[in-house]
Formats: sequence, C-alpha cells, structure tokens
Amino acid sequence: MKNVRIGSSDEINSLTIKSMFLERKRVFIDMMGWGLTHFDGLEVDEFDNISATYVIIVDEGSGLHLASARLLPTEQPHLLDMLFADLCDVDIPRGPDIRELTRFCVSPQGNARQRLELRNQLFTALVEYALMQGIRGYTGVTHASFLSQVLSIGWRCDMLGLPRETSGGTLAAVHAHVGSETIGLMRRADTFAALPMLPYHGVSIAA
Repeated sequence: MKNVRIGSSDEINSLTIKSMFLERKRVFIDMMGWGLTHFDGLEVDEFDNISATYVIIVDEGSGLHLASARLLPTEQPHLLDMLFADLCDVDIPRGPDIRELTRFCVSPQGNARQRLELRNQLFTALVEYALMQGIRGYTGVTHASFLSQVLSIGWRCDMLGLPRETSGGTLAAVHAHVGSETIGLMRRADTFAALPMLPYHGVSIAA
C-alpha cells in the first residue's frame, strides 16, 4: 500500500525527501537532459525552500519516493514569473488561492502501467489537496511532449501562451483550474485515482 504525504521538507521523513531529490536528478537531469543545478546526486534549486510544499507518493514499506510534485506560492518569486514569463501572452495568474506546480516527477522504475497509475494518483492528490486548502488553480510550465497529458487530466486548463522553442526545448505555460466539478471531470476522463486521507502532523497523509 502507498502513502501520499503533503507538507514542507521539515514535516516529511528525511529519507523520503532525499529519495525525492535523487529521483528528480535521475528523471530531469540524467534522463531528460535538463541543465539544472545538482550536488551529491540531488537535484535541488533555490525554490526548494521554506515556502515550498511537496505532495509525495511514497512506498509504505521503504519510505522511498515514487512520485512527487512541488507547489510554490505565486505571490512571491517562482519559476513562471522569474524564468519563463516570456511564455505568457496574458498576465501571470497570481494570488493566495493559486499555486505554481513544478517538478512533477514519477519514478522511472516499474512498467508503463505502474507509472500511469502513479501519475493519476499524483494528479488526484493534487486536486484533493487543492480542494482541502481552498486552492482554485495551479500554474506551471510543461514540455510540449507532456502537454497533452496535462490537458487530458479532466480539469479545465487554459494555455497562457502558445508553445515556444527555448534552449530547454518546446515549452508551454498553463493554468489548470480546480473546483467542485473537477473530481467529476477526472472520473469521466478515467484519471481519478484517490487514496483515503488521514491526518498527519497538521498536514495530511493518505494510506
């Protein structure tokens, strides 16, 4: 059985956090070739700070990372406005009820079916977390190769600009809306994969 843990880096088991940063390096640097900062085998940047919240699916037995995403407040510096503002043809959505979704990472281990299951569980956890916390939407930057997956989750999703060629490939900025109808839309898209939620250190854990 798997857990979904939600909290800042000091609220989640340090083994889980370290394995998340290790997997991020394997996925984003070793496999995808992104020119990101790393040290001691960990992919960590300046946005992995006290303001970051992580949604992490962990293996219950080992405590190791299986899938994760990082959420950043949009009322302070974040990736979209600091590094990718030129991807937007409209004003960047900001506010206390909007988070930037970054570093969406699914472990490359396992077969395609298992990775798809983890992807859907992570998207579901992100939507459920948003509904619990009063978050109305997520902004983010995605590679064109992943854009169709983002748009097909079932949530209402707006393009903030046309996909553009950059030094890191073809990228697009998006704004995904979350509301009372989102879970129903995900069910119809066959992407809803909930895990039961339980209290965990003032944040939440699903088991």
